[in-house]
Amino acid sequence: MVINLKKVFNISGETQSFDVTVPQSDITDIHCYDFASPIHIKGEAFNRAGIVKIKFTTEFTLNLICDRCLKELERSYVYDFEHIVVTSLNHDDDEYIVAKNESIDLKEIAVSDLLLALPTKMLCDDNCRGLCPVCGCNLNESQCDCASF
Repeated sequence: MVINLKKVFNISGETQSFDVTVPQSDITDIHCYDFASPIHIKGEAFNRAGIVKIKFTTEFTLNLICDRCLKELERSYVYDFEHIVVTSLNHDDDEYIVAKNESIDLKEIAVSDLLLALPTKMLCDDNCRGLCPVCGCNLNESQCDCASF
């Protein structure tokens, strides 16, 4: 999903909106995440006083397995992102998005951003008690008779 920002770069005050969807077929093999829905990306690119920024929101749903109790669940996420976009850099700097030929790959940027924003530990609940290390019973659903651990 390449978006051309030539007009935004050349006209101060210009805004370009976008509303795109990354289909599930394009994200089936992304870092072991199971996407239950497409990724919806909505936002805009704008030029304010010669500085070009993109602001966007990503919405999607993941099929997950709780890292403590192994319960399967589905969770929706909404994340907001903002980046400064430049046409070139004099040095390496991760703070800016470089628009080669005044274009950016919105799918690549959005997927990278949301993967970095996802929690490292997926839990069904913040108070999940997990599984008994002796018998394997789900301690959220019942209490086992195993010795205190």
